[in-house]
Amino acid sequence: MTLQELRYLVALADEGHFARAAERCHVGQPTLSTQLKKLEDFLGVSLFERGKRHVMPTPVGEEIILQARVVLEEAGKLRQLADKGQNLMSGPLRLGIIPTLGPYLLPHLLPIIHATYPELRLLLREDMTRNLLAQLRAGKLDVLLLALPIIKEGLETTPLFEEPFMVALPANHPLAEQDHIQHKALQQQCVLLLEEGHCLREQALDICRTNDHGTGEEFKATSLETLRQMVAAGVGCTLLPALAAAPAARFPMKSMIETRPFAEPAPIRIIGVVWRRSFPRAKIVHNLKALILAHLPPGTVAVCQ
Repeated sequence: MTLQELRYLVALADEGHFARAAERCHVGQPTLSTQLKKLEDFLGVSLFERGKRHVMPTPVGEEIILQARVVLEEAGKLRQLADKGQNLMSGPLRLGIIPTLGPYLLPHLLPIIHATYPELRLLLREDMTRNLLAQLRAGKLDVLLLALPIIKEGLETTPLFEEPFMVALPANHPLAEQDHIQHKALQQQCVLLLEEGHCLREQALDICRTNDHGTGEEFKATSLETLRQMVAAGVGCTLLPALAAAPAARFPMKSMIETRPFAEPAPIRIIGVVWRRSFPRAKIVHNLKALILAHLPPGTVAVCQ
């Protein structure tokens, strides 16, 4: 029994005439008659009462025709799903992003993605790098936005943009009098850090060239906003990526914080996109990459490849 035979069955039931049903199905009348006879033989029942001028369904034929319509409708839904799947920029996309990037990049990026790809539905997950990578490898996430580099076993990565680091200082801090901050100047300062597990913590330690010496280890924050509050309270200074430093102008305690760039060579982090090598919708990653590079937020620079 085939879907085509069911289409012939429904056509004959609708038209009540072999010739008209065959014309509707774009086949010859002998073909339609042969296929319907084959269907009747397979089912072991007569589906139509055949007269000289018309045909009409038998009682069991009526029930089978009714079910055939259901089957054909459901089969049509499969085709619709397949057609929808051919549009890669539609449907759900599970995007993971690190918490030191998400709150500052996504408000800029999401309206652009929605306007460009209105049928794409982003499902967002914010977490630490190691957790996001585990979920990506397990197939629970599709694409990640992370600070590079990462271990790439089974994964593809491509850099997007460079983001410089800024120094956030209490407004009355002596270093706030300088236009640019030297790296070594932070070695003797209380540098506030995120808790273990955040990649930004390790980057900050590396920039300050310290192994927690001279850092505010009694204060381990879970977010950059908490660090910003600590700086405003005069507890110490901290490092903020440029995108996170920008909102300081809208910070309620903005008069209590000063941000300064580093002296050259200024430290940066590289933000990139990560996906599984086996991901069947890899084209969507390249489309998103092109969209992000075409609409980079202020304070970032595209990575030349």
